[in-house]
Amino acid sequence: MSGEDARRLAMEVLGRIERDGAYANLVLRAALDRSSLDSRDRAFVTDLVYGTTRMRRACDHLVDSFLHDDVQPEVRTVLRLGAYQLHWAGVPAHAAVSATVAVAPRKVRGLCNAVLRRVAEHQPTWPGPGVELSVPDWLLERLVADLGSDDALAALAAMNRPARAVARDDGYHQDRASQMVAALVVDGLDPSGEVVLDLCAAPGGKATAMAAAGASVVAADLRPARLGLVRDNAERLGHDMALVAADGRLPSFRPGAFDRVLVDAPCSGLGVLRRRADARWRTGQADVEELADLQVDLLTAAAGLVRPGGLLFYSVCTLTSAETTGVDRRFREATGLGSGSPLGSPWRPHGDDGTGGLLLPQDLDSEGMAVFRYRID
Repeated sequence: MSGEDARRLAMEVLGRIERDGAYANLVLRAALDRSSLDSRDRAFVTDLVYGTTRMRRACDHLVDSFLHDDVQPEVRTVLRLGAYQLHWAGVPAHAAVSATVAVAPRKVRGLCNAVLRRVAEHQPTWPGPGVELSVPDWLLERLVADLGSDDALAALAAMNRPARAVARDDGYHQDRASQMVAALVVDGLDPSGEVVLDLCAAPGGKATAMAAAGASVVAADLRPARLGLVRDNAERLGHDMALVAADGRLPSFRPGAFDRVLVDAPCSGLGVLRRRADARWRTGQADVEELADLQVDLLTAAAGLVRPGGLLFYSVCTLTSAETTGVDRRFREATGLGSGSPLGSPWRPHGDDGTGGLLLPQDLDSEGMAVFRYRID
C-alpha cells in the first residue's frame, strides 16, 4: 500500500506545481513534512516529483504518441508520472502501470492503463535533443551557442540525473562546486585580522563554509527573511557572524571596509537544473538578460567595498555567457580593472583571457558553476 501512498503524494505535489505554479522544492518539502511515509518512500516521492518535473517534455512526447484527444491536466499528470517511472526511474513495468493507474481518477483509469501499457512497450524515437533532454528549445540553442554542442548536450544530460547528496565535515549539505567557491575565497586569508563580506549570502552555505575555514565573515542579503536562513544555519553550525540586511546595489558599508568580498549573485540557475527541477520551465530568455544587468550592478558596487590590494570574487550557478563571461567583460570595461591570475584545475579557463573558471556539471558530477577573481588596486 505504501507504493500507492507515495505515488498519491507525488501526484498531489505535481498537481500543485502544474496547477498553481508552486515551487517544486517548497511544495514537496511541505508535503513530505505532513506525511507519515518512511525514509525509503520519502526518497521515492522526491525522485518521482523531481524526475517527472525535469522530464516533462519528454514524458509528454511519449504519452502523446498514444493519445487521440486532449486530456484534463490531472490526467496528463498521471500519464507523465507513469511515463517517468517506465523510462527513467527503473521501476518494473507492471508496478509502474498498476500502481500509477490505482491513483488516477476512477473515471479515467481505463484510459491511463491503456496509454501506459503502450508506453511501456514502446521504444521511443526523439524528434530532436530538446525533446529527448526535456528542455525548452531556446535553452538548448543558447547553451549550444555558448558552450558548443558537445559540452552543452553533456551538461544537460548530467543535469537530468538526480543530484548526489554531499555533506561537509560539519554535516551541512552543500554541492562540491559551491564548496570550491568558498574555499577559493578564503585561500591564503589571514584569519587573525582579515574580514570577508558575503554580499548575497542567503541561505548561508558559502558564508558558513568560509566561517568553518576560520574566516571572519559578514553576511548580507536584501531580504530580512532570507537573512534569517543564514542566521539559523550559522547558529545550528556554531558559527558567529555579523548579519546585515542590505541592498547589494547600494551597500551601506564604508568604502574599502573588507579584505575580500564575494558576490554570489542571483542568477538564472541554469547550472543547477537537477537540483532546481522546475527552473528550466520557469526561466525565459528575458530573465537571463535582466539578471545579467543586476549582476553587473552588484559586482560594480561591491568593488568599492574592497580595500586596495584586496580580492573581489564573482560566482554564479549558471552556464550562460551573458551571466558569466559577459558580466566579466562589462565589469572590467566599466571599472578599468584587469583580470586576476588563472584559477587552475579543475576549473576550465573562462572569460576573454581565460582567468575566470567554469565547472560544467559533467566535470565532477556537481553543479555547474562559474567564478571570477579580481585584485582591487
